[in-house]
Formats: sequence, C-alpha cells, structure tokens
Amino acid sequence: MSKAMIAMSGGVDSSVAALLVLRQGYEAFGATMRLTEGAGDSESNDAKSVCDRLGIAHYVFDMREEFDRDVMRRFADAYLRGETPNPCIVCNDFIKFGLLLERALELGCGKIATGHYASVQYEEGSGRWLLVKAADPLKDQTYFLYRLRQEQLAHILFPLGNVSKSQVREIAAENGFVTSRKHDSQDICFIPGGDYVSFLREYTGMQPAEGNFLDLNGSVIGRHCGAVKYTIGQRKGLGMGFNKPMYVCRKDMAANTVTLGDNSDLFSRRVIAREVCMSALPRLERPLRVAAKVRYSQREEWARLEQTAEDEITLEFDRPQRAVAPGQAVVCYDGDCVICGGRIIRGEN
Repeated sequence: MSKAMIAMSGGVDSSVAALLVLRQGYEAFGATMRLTEGAGDSESNDAKSVCDRLGIAHYVFDMREEFDRDVMRRFADAYLRGETPNPCIVCNDFIKFGLLLERALELGCGKIATGHYASVQYEEGSGRWLLVKAADPLKDQTYFLYRLRQEQLAHILFPLGNVSKSQVREIAAENGFVTSRKHDSQDICFIPGGDYVSFLREYTGMQPAEGNFLDLNGSVIGRHCGAVKYTIGQRKGLGMGFNKPMYVCRKDMAANTVTLGDNSDLFSRRVIAREVCMSALPRLERPLRVAAKVRYSQREEWARLEQTAEDEITLEFDRPQRAVAPGQAVVCYDGDCVICGGRIIRGEN
C-alpha cells in the first residue's frame, strides 16, 4: 500500500482531500504546518478533529523559521522594491511543495496531497508530468501552482481536481467534519485583514514618508503619504483630489515618487517575465500561441509567447493588458494545461 501525507490547513478543502485520498487506497496521515507566531492552534485542532474522525494520525510541523525566511521576508523585500508580490505562489514553491514534500519523502511517503483545485496528469508521449486546470473553473488554482517542477509534480496528489466546491461542502457535511461550514479565507495568512502597510511597519520598521505625485511628464502634481502604500492601477484612496480620475501608473521607490495618469495609460501590450518555470515543456524552441493571464482574478487572453533569454519570456498580447504589476505572475496555458509562467518584470506598450 502506498503512503501519502495530507497537508491539512484546518479548512474544508483539505479535510475532504484527506477523505478522498483514503478512498483511493493510500495509507495516510495528516500534517499541519505551524507557520507564524501565535497562530494555528484553531486550524490545527480542526485538522486533528477530522483526522480523528477518519482514524488517521495527525502531526504538526513547526516551519516558522523557514516560512519567515522564504515567504514573509521575500514578500516584505518585494514590496519595499515597489513590486506587488504574491506570497501564495512562493509558499507553494518553497514550503508546501518544498519543505513539506521533503519531510513527506523522508517519512517514506511517495505522495503529498493538498486541497488545491487542480490536477496532475502524466503524459506518456513526452514523459512529463502536466499541471492541469480543475474541473471547477471558478475554483481553479493552477495560477498559484505554476512554479511546481517535474520532481515535485511526480509526488503530488490533488484529489479535488474533479470536484466542485459545492460537492466538497456536501461531502464534508455528510461525514460530520467540523470544517464543513468554515468560510474560505480571502486574506494573506500572515496579514489578517489585508493591512499590508501595518505589517511592513511592524516587520521591517519601515515608516512611509511623504513624497511627490508626478504626472507622466515628470511634473509634480501633488503630495502622497508614502509610495509603498499605493499599487499599480489604484484610483481610490490617493489622499487628494484631482479634476479627473487619476490612476497609479508606476512607482519609484528610490525617489519615493508615484506617477499618475489616465486609465488609458495603464495598458501594456507586451509583458516581460523572469524566474521562469517551464511546466509542460523543457524549453520553448519556437514562439507559441497561448492563453495567458497576468493576475489570478482575470480571464485568460490570447498572446504570442516567446523565450527571449535563458530565464526570460516575453508575451505579446492580442489585446493590451491593464495594470500589469511587477512582482505579479504571468501564467500561460494551452487549453487546460499550464505551459509555463514567470514573475513579471515590466509591461510595455
């Protein structure tokens, strides 16, 4: 019998994933990661309750030091550089399918399972593992998983790949899981409420300083209360009024300036990304026609994908993309299959 570790967050998705893994015939146990100081007891208790109900062991692994170094520190550094980072992508790479997978393998588990909405398929012809969209398009999480490499995908189970969210809640309720009615969290786990400026103050000691709002010609048009407080595409909450709607187009953290423009100034036809992770292909030998998106919440758009350097891809979109933010990810698809992705460096007209 094959062994599997089930990463259990204390939520309904990972609870049902645990049940489905057992139904697939695996010898399994649950594992909850302790990631931050003073947090996780409630989640751990809920995960243990589900494991007790399923008759499997439950363990808690202390990963606070690694999470601080690899996720929280990277997040803070990126924001202070003026980027808009996505910590969930980094956590999946370094922690869930990095450190926790290593722990699973050390304990003799051939697989690690999570409650992500995605699928992994093996393609005989190419001999590669493919990351494939979930059956529920509203819950698909492949955008956050694009950095998974072949050696990780080979050991991953996504039991919810063909299950809808409503089915997950039904299964949880039918089996009496305490997690069946828990709401999905929309916040970054280490920034409850989404107040990232307060987090940066406490974590780095950073104190936002006033600076200049500039127009696209570089002329001063007002004062802001700290460049770190603004994000690309932002219109509301600028702290002062103008005679027309103005949007954040770019930031210069060294000069502490925020450049504002019209909505039409936010669009980029070309997107350059680095820290590229190839999924379905080892390398792009020629330009490809792909569907891609530059943030999780948007729909995919058609683009021409080309590998322009060893660690760089460039996408030329059919339709210009709004508010392309450095630090976010661009992920490319061929149908339901993830081709590749990378961290956005910049957008160009």
